Amino acid sequence: MIEEEALKEERQHLLVYIWKKRKIIFIITGIASVLSLVVSLLMTPIFRSTAIVFPAATSTVSFSDQRNAKASAMDFGEEEHAEQLVQILQSSRIRDKIVEEYELMKHYTIASSDPNKYYKLVKMYGDNFLFVRTRYGSIQIDVLDKDPKLAAAMANRIVDLIDTVKNQMIAERTIPAFEISKRKKDQLEKDRDGIMRQLDSLSSLGVVSLDARTNLFQAYVDAKNAADKAEIKRTIDANMQYGSIFDGLETILEEKIMQLEEFRVAYEQAESDANAQFSHKFVVERAVVADKKDKPKRLIIVLLGTFGAFFFTVFALLISDRIRELNKIG
Repeated sequence: MIEEEALKEERQHLLVYIWKKRKIIFIITGIASVLSLVVSLLMTPIFRSTAIVFPAATSTVSFSDQRNAKASAMDFGEEEHAEQLVQILQSSRIRDKIVEEYELMKHYTIASSDPNKYYKLVKMYGDNFLFVRTRYGSIQIDVLDKDPKLAAAMANRIVDLIDTVKNQMIAERTIPAFEISKRKKDQLEKDRDGIMRQLDSLSSLGVVSLDARTNLFQAYVDAKNAADKAEIKRTIDANMQYGSIFDGLETILEEKIMQLEEFRVAYEQAESDANAQFSHKFVVERAVVADKKDKPKRLIIVLLGTFGAFFFTVFALLISDRIRELNKIG
């Protein structure tokens, strides 16, 4: 009870003190209000343009039943895909393209001779370009600028750059992988064609497959004249000499053909990944030109300036009076 009464008494003393000093408090607070209003009116209006996109779950065409079984081109991405997309949007790849295309160094009045120009540019860009993952899993792209048309244009350009930049990043990995696959495919085809040429060469000597070879001796017995017997005998000799080589080459050829067919799916997948230009997003809303400024909030500035001046004045007066009291005591 004693503490409550003491606090109540202190509050009453404070109110009485403020009332006694009301003239100077109201004058300073009034001046601060007018200055806050003037400052808010002099501040350059900033406009906000917003675009919203969803990440795609997959960005490739699958040639295998097992690959990307849980994702198709129609599926929206999950949290992981959204976080990846935010990282791409915040990357220097997109920032550098926007800075170059819209001459932001000049637009932000940063001198080319300024030793800290890149630091200032990145800071200005970070303050005016915002990329946030919403609770719905989409990505909100906000661009702030004093020119509402430019803000909308830059926001929509960033939406378009998502596919350009991500396809470039994918190509940096998929093109070398495709080139390796192509070299392997070319080597398999070269090996196959070389074996086929050897088989053709042996066939020109009369060498035949094992199934046909078993009939040569019967054909020799059934031959009607010496010329036919001589020709069949030459064929039998060629098969006796090169038959095992022919059989081995046929086996190797079958293996090469099987390897080539099995590898063809992987090759087609690598070719598709390297050459296809996919869209990696679903555009929910493109940015439009704002018809109302986003900031400054003049009312908030005036209120903050007014209340700040009021409390600062009261605090300063209390400190001043306390100092005078201590001086008198001293």
